[in-house]
Amino acid sequence: MTTTESHPPTDGPSDQPAPVVRTTAGAVRGRREEGLAVFRGIPFAAPPVGEARFMAPRPAHAWDGIRDAYAFGPPPPQDLGNLGGPGLLDVPEGDEWLTANVWTPEPDPAARRPVMVWIYGGAYKLGHTGSPGYDARHIAADGDVVVVSLNYRVGMEGFAFIEGAPANRGLLDQVAALEWVRDNIEAFGGDPDRVTVFGESAGAGSIASLLAMERATGLFRRAIAQSVPGTFFSGELARDIGLALAAELGLRPTVADLSTIAPRRLTSAGETLSAKMLQYIDRWGQAAPTVTPFSPVVDGEVLPTSPYQALAAGSAKDVELVVGHNRDEYRLFIAMAGRLGQITDEQATSALRLFAPGPDGEQAYRAAFPDASPGELYERVQTDWLFNMPSLHLAEAQTAGGGRAHVYELTWPAPGSGGALGACHGLDIPLLFGTYRADLGALLFAGAEPSAEAEALSSRFRASWTSFARTGDPGWPAYDGTERLVQVLDAEPVVRAYPEEASRRLWEGYDFSALPLL
Repeated sequence: MTTTESHPPTDGPSDQPAPVVRTTAGAVRGRREEGLAVFRGIPFAAPPVGEARFMAPRPAHAWDGIRDAYAFGPPPPQDLGNLGGPGLLDVPEGDEWLTANVWTPEPDPAARRPVMVWIYGGAYKLGHTGSPGYDARHIAADGDVVVVSLNYRVGMEGFAFIEGAPANRGLLDQVAALEWVRDNIEAFGGDPDRVTVFGESAGAGSIASLLAMERATGLFRRAIAQSVPGTFFSGELARDIGLALAAELGLRPTVADLSTIAPRRLTSAGETLSAKMLQYIDRWGQAAPTVTPFSPVVDGEVLPTSPYQALAAGSAKDVELVVGHNRDEYRLFIAMAGRLGQITDEQATSALRLFAPGPDGEQAYRAAFPDASPGELYERVQTDWLFNMPSLHLAEAQTAGGGRAHVYELTWPAPGSGGALGACHGLDIPLLFGTYRADLGALLFAGAEPSAEAEALSSRFRASWTSFARTGDPGWPAYDGTERLVQVLDAEPVVRAYPEEASRRLWEGYDFSALPLL
């Protein structure tokens, strides 16, 4: 490999030359932006197309000279309509889906700053690091850390069951990106021995999976899982959903059949099946109402067991963990369906019977929340089943396995929609990144200037997250089974016993194992 570095350009008002860093595959040139060096669209693996399609990621192709790392790489195939939002960057074309981006105070190998690797959410079927809500400049600058974000395959390409292909290809992409971080981040000013992975929703579910995966061992020292979804598929369920996905195209779920469909067209199978998953409730049970036909698969190989079993057995006892959730997670989905205030008692009863734990789950919920309206019961049981209890139980599994976990709950209500959304799913993203007008932030903050209260909470998020990445201490005590202390994030943050005690008791002892095929 040869490189030429004569007269690299400057960017912005700085008279410093644009930063150039040599990676294992070649040299990249970034930009200087607001006191940071920023590199975008660096391949960490080869394009997973042609013979490599549906396979585990392969090493990135080397290049000669200096590659400009100015623009985010193209998103993995998905419904691009789901990437919309104010300020959305132009989505590039191409098949280099597997790229990473770096925000660093300075690419000085001697600096060895803490490294934070962001894994986006999106129900395992959409997401892209170029979404403006994931602009990491505030995290890198405020915390004096190096931030990396990565693209991974989603939907059909990343998570569908396909005969002849490894399961959990999206998770394997994340492992490849973390291996790239291990091998390259020192040149960007990061410390490869102080890597923290952090992610939200499907990103948090991915992190829970990585904690259980032997091939991810040693690639990160700390983890922050925000709103962990409890949906992990058994092999049998994944296979059955895979058959239904391929049938939408009149094909079999094999590499040979599905390779005949262009990646951008293959997404249509997931879109059409999502719209009618409720028709499969007798076969897919609790997975059907999620309208998400993709999740990590407990296949016995890539993901040997459910994260809860693995952590309880000590798989991640040497990884320090922060895990938490938002108080009103499911309200976002009720609002987006236009059903706030419109839930009937019949609908509440159906949800309680499907999701509440134990044979008397419905009555137990009604007894625990005697004054709750149908809408509140409907929301509560789905918030608990999908996010809150999976998050809490991940912490409990970690402590049972000999590890340490810190737990938080976000209770500050989103100001958008007159406060009707509460502390709903996704609110932690604009607060953490400080991106109030981008993506979901535009809905949750209604396009208004953030209040001083919001700015203070946003700063607290970044301070806690980056402190944890630096030292392993987010600023509040570790969780245990006696005091159950958690950080409640609100206008006046406080450390107290876990606030959702009624729900915790209802779900005590529940086994969050892989969802079965009925």
